[in-house]
Amino acid sequence: MDDRSKHMRIGILGTGAMATALGAAWVRAGHDVLVGGRDTEAASRTALLTGASGLGSLAEAAAFGEAVLIAVPASVAPQLAEELAHLLAGRTVIDCTVPMAPGEDGPVLTTGGATSVARLIADAAPGAHVVKAFGVCHESIWTTERPTFEGSPLAVPFCTDEPGAATRVAEIITSMGCTPLPCGGLDRAALLEATAVFAIGVWWSGAEARFAFPAPALAPGAVDD
Repeated sequence: MDDRSKHMRIGILGTGAMATALGAAWVRAGHDVLVGGRDTEAASRTALLTGASGLGSLAEAAAFGEAVLIAVPASVAPQLAEELAHLLAGRTVIDCTVPMAPGEDGPVLTTGGATSVARLIADAAPGAHVVKAFGVCHESIWTTERPTFEGSPLAVPFCTDEPGAATRVAEIITSMGCTPLPCGGLDRAALLEATAVFAIGVWWSGAEARFAFPAPALAPGAVDD
């Protein structure tokens, strides 16, 4: 059952597929969502599709939310964070971006893996409490109400250095019927980005990424080591 005491204001920066899918999921979970975009028509369309309570500029969405989702292309996310740094200070800022480009053998990380977009956002907006989350799954997963697979709620990995932001994002994840999966500090966000790019490459090849990660406990005679 949803805990209605945990519902909060969430501002969304962006009007694309992830903004729409996550925004709609959060509205279903009872959160108060405001969509912000540079293009008023696009923001209006996304607000309508998500059922958001309002729309406005990027700055208005940043100022609205206790939590703020950055759902713009990875290449421009740090710049946007810098532009809005004064508004993002003290807020939980969720980065769902995937820094990806086509490569000869499949998609590649545009960061090279040495850093993460989440870290670049944190550097650009040093007062923000940045969390890397929601980027591993395809946006279509977030259109599923209370996602459950093989009898278990979807686990949502996230990374952050801020305990308060971790608590807030865990509450959002739980409100969606999913299970929070803390994966360490922001220095591990690059691993989540690489995982997303790997999984996307597998899906594009027509294979199933989950078959590459069976739990060791499923092996006959498995023991802890």
